[in-house]
Amino acid sequence: IYSEDEAKLILHGLRQYYVKLNEYEKNAKLIDLLNKIKFNQIIIFVESARHCTALSKLLAEQNIPTVEIHRRMPKEERLQRCKEFKEFKKRILVATDSIGFHMDFAAVNIVFNNDMSEDADTYLHRVIDAGRFGAKGLAITFVADETEAQILNEVQSRLEV
Repeated sequence: IYSEDEAKLILHGLRQYYVKLNEYEKNAKLIDLLNKIKFNQIIIFVESARHCTALSKLLAEQNIPTVEIHRRMPKEERLQRCKEFKEFKKRILVATDSIGFHMDFAAVNIVFNNDMSEDADTYLHRVIDAGRFGAKGLAITFVADETEAQILNEVQSRLEV
């Protein structure tokens, strides 16, 4: 992370994109991109435990295996699933923000914000794994409504997106 001034942060090596679409289009767009993009590992962030479970199930039905981690799981189970992800047993992690922002998933090179973060700081913590140590990474954020668009504007005012 570089800061040329206090107001603007630059994540070197991390390409950031957003896609405006309707809420009901998110799953189809995500599946399409997962089938087209080459990656080491991916983290897909969602807003709730319920959505985390539903998306993991949908992706499994599309022959896209995932590790699912959310705040309703006991801590030991979350830690075990993080370990499985780090060991490349599966290459896609679907998670809520509760996974802890400093898990250091070094092999992650793509982050999807399937649901927009609640603020710019949370966005930064989500995407930072994809651009660690100057590595080339990609962050893709889906924006489906006015609330998400407002948060994106906040992110854009603080980061180069």
